[in-house]
Amino acid sequence: MKRSLGAAVSLAAALLWAPAPQADAQTTEARGKEVFDYWCAACHAPGPRHPGTQALDVLYGGTKPGALEARTDLLPEITRAFVRSGVSVMPPFRKTEISDTDLDALATYLAPRADR
Repeated sequence: MKRSLGAAVSLAAALLWAPAPQADAQTTEARGKEVFDYWCAACHAPGPRHPGTQALDVLYGGTKPGALEARTDLLPEITRAFVRSGVSVMPPFRKTEISDTDLDALATYLAPRADR
């Protein structure tokens, strides 16, 4: 009986203090923004001094935004593939540079959302 009570208390405590799924999503998205700002923004932020954005502006000819944060069609699988493999003059990023966890956060951050 004593053991059952202890297990029940432990389970209740774990459930009460477990982060809510929404909090996890917000934390993941915040980390994705940090990864973007550190690794990607120099080339892919909005504006004329960002070569990745300029190249995508030319490629899409106004049919899609060149700035990655303005895109609404970047599926996580696409982001992961481009980051790991590179494309055109963009180099591939190793797991020692962008970990799988950080890449997942970045892909989540750039993924289509209802608020974009």
